[in-house]
Amino acid sequence: MRKPFIAGNWKMNMTHLEAMKFLEELGYKFENKTGCEIAVCPSATALRSVKTIIEDDDMEIKLGAQNMHFERSGAYTGEISPDMLKALGVEYVILGHSERRQYFIETNEIVNKKVKAAFENKLKPILCIGENLEIREEGKEVEYVLDQLVNCLAGVKSENIADLTIAYEPIWAIGTGKTATSKDANDMCCAIRQKIAAIYGKDDANRVRIQYGGSVKPSNINELMNMPDIDGALVGGASLKVDDFLALINY
Repeated sequence: MRKPFIAGNWKMNMTHLEAMKFLEELGYKFENKTGCEIAVCPSATALRSVKTIIEDDDMEIKLGAQNMHFERSGAYTGEISPDMLKALGVEYVILGHSERRQYFIETNEIVNKKVKAAFENKLKPILCIGENLEIREEGKEVEYVLDQLVNCLAGVKSENIADLTIAYEPIWAIGTGKTATSKDANDMCCAIRQKIAAIYGKDDANRVRIQYGGSVKPSNINELMNMPDIDGALVGGASLKVDDFLALINY
C-alpha cells in the first residue's frame, strides 16, 4: 500500500521569516487526519529556518529542496550541492521541474545526472515530468512524457526506485487555473507506472509514488486522490496559504 504524499513547492516565495510565520500558524491548526506524508519545499534561504520550526514543534512534516547541482562541490557559483542539503536535514529534492527546464534550459540529461546524484547522496528525488499544451493537442503527450521518464531514469538502479517519487505535471495546467480531468491525470500516471514496470518490474512499479501537479486546490483534491494511480500531489500556489494547504493535507 503506497502512502499518500502531499508536497508543497513554495517556489520563489517567502523569506525565511515569512516561512517561519507560515509554519507557526500551520502548527496551531495542524492535524494530519489522513495519515499521508507531508513535505514543504521552501527556497534555499529558508531551509534551515523551516527545519528548525519543524523540529521544535515536532511537526510530522518532511523538508524538501527545490533544486540541487549534481556535483558535490566545485566552481559552480550560485549552486547548491547534495552535501549542503543533507547538512540542513533535507530529505526530498524536486528535480526537473518544468520551470527549471523552461527558464534554465535543464535537459533530460542534466536531470538524469541530478537524479543519480540524489540517490548517491541518500536524498529522495521528486522527479517532475509533463507535456506542454502543443504536445497534448497533437496527441503525443504519452509518448513525450514516457520519453522524459526513460531518459531521466537512465542508469538508475532498481534498488533506488522505492525512494523515487514521480510528479506528473502537465505544463499547461501549472499556475493557469486549468486542471487535467481526474481521468486524464490518472491515465497518464497509469502509463508512467506501466513504463516503470516494463523497466524495473511490477513490484518496483507498485512501490513508486506518482503525484499529480497542476493547479491542485481544495476543490479538486478529493477527486484526484480517489484515482487509483494518483498517490499524492505536488502543489504550488495552494501550498502558500495555510488554510488551503491544511485542506489538501486533510482531504
